[in-house]
Amino acid sequence: MELRDIEIFLTLAEELHFGRTADRLRLTTARVSQSIKKQERIIGAPLFDRTTRAVALTQLGDRYRHNLSAGYRQITEAIQDAVAHGGGIAGPLTLGGMGPQTLAVSRIIEVFQARHPAVEIHYREIQPTAPFQQLRSGQVDIALLWLPVREPDLTVGPVTHVSQAMLMIGASHQLAGRTSVAIEDLGDCTVLTSAEELPAYMEEAINPFHTPTGRPIRRGPRVSSWHEELSVVATGKAVTIVAAEAAHFYPWPNITYLPIEDGRLIQWAPVWRTATETEHIRAFRRAAQKVESLDRGCLANGTSLVNPPVAERSPHL
Repeated sequence: MELRDIEIFLTLAEELHFGRTADRLRLTTARVSQSIKKQERIIGAPLFDRTTRAVALTQLGDRYRHNLSAGYRQITEAIQDAVAHGGGIAGPLTLGGMGPQTLAVSRIIEVFQARHPAVEIHYREIQPTAPFQQLRSGQVDIALLWLPVREPDLTVGPVTHVSQAMLMIGASHQLAGRTSVAIEDLGDCTVLTSAEELPAYMEEAINPFHTPTGRPIRRGPRVSSWHEELSVVATGKAVTIVAAEAAHFYPWPNITYLPIEDGRLIQWAPVWRTATETEHIRAFRRAAQKVESLDRGCLANGTSLVNPPVAERSPHL
């Protein structure tokens, strides 16, 4: 059981209202509900009686609240005391990334951890077909996403890294024998589409809807995860544009990655919920800005730390 789940339970036991609990903890009501359901599964019995009009503690829930309260208070006071004397922040920070993408910001994480060693960083997988899902549900605090992100409830941090675009195709595809392709070639292909709620502007940033001459680019099989993308592309039925690092980390024998002659660069940045911004998130943003300024200094001296060769770079999809 995580400390955050205990905090959610005790707050709901006090408020007896999912909406007020979510507002107080700066979470979504879905996140509160998920946490309570998880605890009830672990315990094996309901902690709250819920109706359309009211929420009330069960007898077991009241016993659980009584037993948890004193211990939780001691833990939080101990953490606050340590933070006060250590001059830093503590507790978990959950970072979401696509595949091994979080390795691409390893220098930022190193700077962050050096400054805040009491913070525990956890990692969660984000599917490129649903980039905001876990962010909005509260399962991740920061998501590393490709740009642009134009959501009114989300804040975008500094650009952390940049990728070249490549076309991922099956080895049996008609273009597989080429050494490179152009965006215009997509007018003769079928491109994967997301089965989830992916904003059109984000899809367009990776896989355009029209070629440079205006030909529509057909959309084909709908996929809901990265491994579904790999599996469908491997059949030769559809193609998709990906970041170049995929070629290094996912070298399937029946998949080919082709450079795109007029492909755009893919920018990545940390994104978080504006309403639930914490000191942990602000500290991560400062670490990213610190690394960004170091990289600018290296570029001024003729050295690049932002984009080392693909074989040596950390991945992002």
